[in-house]
Amino acid sequence: MQTPDSTPVTSSTVVRAYQTEEDRTHLLESNLPLVKAVVDRMRIFLPPSLDLEDLYSVGITGLMSAVRKFDPAHGTPFASFAALHIRGSVRDELRRMDWTPRSVREKGKKLREAMERVEQRVGRPSLESEVAEELEMTLEAYWGLLDEIRPVSFVPLDEELTNEEGGSESRFHDRIPDETLEGTVEQLDRREMLQLVVGQMKKMPELTRKVLSMYYFENMRLAEIAAVFRLTEGRISQIHTQAVISLRNFVRRINNSNLCS
Repeated sequence: MQTPDSTPVTSSTVVRAYQTEEDRTHLLESNLPLVKAVVDRMRIFLPPSLDLEDLYSVGITGLMSAVRKFDPAHGTPFASFAALHIRGSVRDELRRMDWTPRSVREKGKKLREAMERVEQRVGRPSLESEVAEELEMTLEAYWGLLDEIRPVSFVPLDEELTNEEGGSESRFHDRIPDETLEGTVEQLDRREMLQLVVGQMKKMPELTRKVLSMYYFENMRLAEIAAVFRLTEGRISQIHTQAVISLRNFVRRINNSNLCS
C-alpha cells in the first residue's frame, strides 16, 4: 500500500496499518505532532524547571509503544490510544525523576489547608490574596509557592494515592467505578456532583472561569490562553493551580459531608 507523506491519518488508514513496516512508519511519523500537543497540555501541571525537550523525547517512546500495541479492531481512535501511552511514558519518567519530593508535598498540604480555612470562613472559592494573607505571605511570594507546588495539583489516574504517613494506599483509578456498571443512584450522584462543581466554578473570578473553560473545554494550550489575556504562561499556570486545589477542597468537603450523613 502506497501512502503519501501528506496523507492525513484517517480511521481507514489506521485500520489498514500494520500490514507493512512502511505503514507503521507512516502512522508513527504522521502522529509525531500529537506528542508535542500532549506534553504541552501537561505543562500546566509541571514545574517550570523541567526540560520539555527531554519530555518530548520520552513522549515519542510512548507513541512508538502505541503503534506497536494498537489494535484497530477494538474501535478506539488511534489518537486517543496514543495519547494515553504518551502521557503514561511521561508520567513514568517523572516518577523516575522523583519530581514531587516530600518537601513539595508538605508545602502543598499546608497551602490546601490554608485555602480550606479561608473558604470555610468566606463560604466561596478563595482569592489568591486571601490565601496569601492566611499564610502570612506577600502575594508575590504566594505566586512563587503556587509555581513550586504545581505538580501537587496533578493526580493522574494511574498514580498511587498515599495516606497521611506517606504510605501507598491504592491507585486512583481503582476508586473510579466502571460507568457501565453504575446503577441509577450512582448516576444521579455523579450528575449531582458535576452540577455542584459547576456551581462552585461559577463563583470563581471571571478570569479563573475563563482559564478553566479554555483549558478543559476548548482544549487550548497554555501559550494560547496566555496570549488571549496578554499574560505569561506562568501566570496562567498559577491561576489554574489555585482553581484546581480549591475545587478539590470543595469535592473533599462534599464527600466528607456525605460520609458523615
